[in-house]
Amino acid sequence: MTEAYISDQNYNQLNFTESPLQIGEYENCTFQSCNFEYSDLSHFKLTNCEFTDCNLSMTKLIGTAFRDVFFKDCKMFGMHFDDCNEFGMSFRFDGCALNNSVFYKTSIKRTSFKNCRLIEVDFAECDLSNSIFSNCDFIGATFERTNLEKADFRTSFNYTIDPQSSRLKKTKFSLSEVHGLLSRFDIEIDKYS
Repeated sequence: MTEAYISDQNYNQLNFTESPLQIGEYENCTFQSCNFEYSDLSHFKLTNCEFTDCNLSMTKLIGTAFRDVFFKDCKMFGMHFDDCNEFGMSFRFDGCALNNSVFYKTSIKRTSFKNCRLIEVDFAECDLSNSIFSNCDFIGATFERTNLEKADFRTSFNYTIDPQSSRLKKTKFSLSEVHGLLSRFDIEIDKYS
């Protein structure tokens, strides 16, 4: 089966759960208000593409290549980015809900997460160095042996990070959320004094 090469196409309000997107390479394409829920995007190559207001929850990503892909206001529950093709993997997220997604052992340096819900996301053994987390909610997110060097958490909240198991050199935090770094020590911090 030959794979399609598609460039500079706009897809608007399409339901790919009923009629799957053709497997192939997509470059400079936009997907607006499309439904991919439970779709199989395995072995797709997506380069310089933009997804806005799409539902990508539970999408299969085995061998999927994301290169400079932007996700805006997307629902992305339970996605396994750890199954993706790691070569050149890069993306940005703005206003997305990535609850229960997995980035286990991925190398996604310099990734931007802005206004995202990262509830119970697995970042274990992930390289997030130089990444920016702007106004993100991390309740229940996992950081174990994670490289967070030079990452910026200053405007984010609800994270719990063990400074003894993760690399935090030059990582930026706000004083109001520093308790998320100390929770493993079972100490009490008075936020109001």
